[in-house]
Amino acid sequence: MVDVTSKPPTRRVAVARSVVVTTADAEQVLHECQDGLSVIEAARFAGIQGAKLTSSLIPLCHSIRLDRVAVDVVVASHRIEVSATTEIVERTGVEMEALTACALASATLVKALLRVDPEVSIEELTLWHKSGGRSGDWHRDGPTDRLTRRQDASTTPSPQEA
Repeated sequence: MVDVTSKPPTRRVAVARSVVVTTADAEQVLHECQDGLSVIEAARFAGIQGAKLTSSLIPLCHSIRLDRVAVDVVVASHRIEVSATTEIVERTGVEMEALTACALASATLVKALLRVDPEVSIEELTLWHKSGGRSGDWHRDGPTDRLTRRQDASTTPSPQEA
């Protein structure tokens, strides 16, 4: 593990994104409810839980107490965009937590879609933004999409945040 004891705590934020691609029309499957929980809500919960368990899943990852985790899922017919934002005031970053949240939310969507599309896939699992710490702010260059606009416009926590 990297020694972070000499670093001062700073506000750190990370955003990761992925895309679930399917040949099926995802709308119907993803909005089905079982025991009052839709697939999209289950994916959000899986992502939040994944972020909280990152240090148990990824070797040598620091165990941290997250201040905020938000998982957003946008369904567009054959393409489902997933975004995870993690935030903390700490000595170490939250990039792995954002990536893990995004990956587990996407895997949950794949699980639901496999029954109608065995070719469903997760693509473009990528870190898009990080801020805070010694290295400062970094943002991946790329096309602006709906997730970016939704997150930039949102300053208040939504129900899917923990």
